[in-house]
Amino acid sequence: MKAVLNGELRGVYEDRRTTAASFLREWLAAKKEELATNTYAGYADCVERDLIPVFGHYRLPDLCPKHIDDWVRAQQKAGRGRVRVYRVVTTLRNALNHPVRSWRLRYNPAKPRAAERTCWTPDEAAAFLRHNAEHYADRLTDLFEVMFGTGMRRGEILALHRSDVHLMDRKLYVR
Repeated sequence: MKAVLNGELRGVYEDRRTTAASFLREWLAAKKEELATNTYAGYADCVERDLIPVFGHYRLPDLCPKHIDDWVRAQQKAGRGRVRVYRVVTTLRNALNHPVRSWRLRYNPAKPRAAERTCWTPDEAAAFLRHNAEHYADRLTDLFEVMFGTGMRRGEILALHRSDVHLMDRKLYVR
C-alpha cells in the first residue's frame, strides 16, 4: 500500500512484481512489428544472450546504474569487444526508455551519466585565450572568445552564418 501511495504522489507506478526478464521479453514482443527483421534479431540476441542472464532476476525498479556499470567493467576485464558491450547497453537503454516514458519507472538506469563539469573562472578563460593566441594564432581564438563572451554552445556557434553576425550593431542571431 505504501508503494502504491508513494507512486500516486510522484505519478510513477512502479510494479514491484515485474522482473527485468519479463519486462525485456514484453518489450521485445511489442517491438517485433515495428522493427526491421535484422534489427529485431539483433535486439533479441542482446536480450536473450546478454541482458536476461545478467539482469533478468532483478525487479525492474531495483535495477540501478551500479549493476550496469559493474557488468560493463566485468565485460571489459574479460576482454569482450567494446562494440558488443556498447550495443548491449544501448539495447538496454532503448528498452528502459519505454517504462520511463509511460511512468512505470522513475529513471533509466542505463542512461549515461554526464561527468561532473567544472566551469572556468574568468582568469582561467583569459589565460586560455592568451595561450591560444600566443601559441596557435589561429582563427579559433575569435570563436572561443565569442563562446566565452556570450555563453553560446558549440553547435550554436558553428551554425552561425555571416548574415547572422552584425558587428556594428553588436548583435548575433542564433537560428
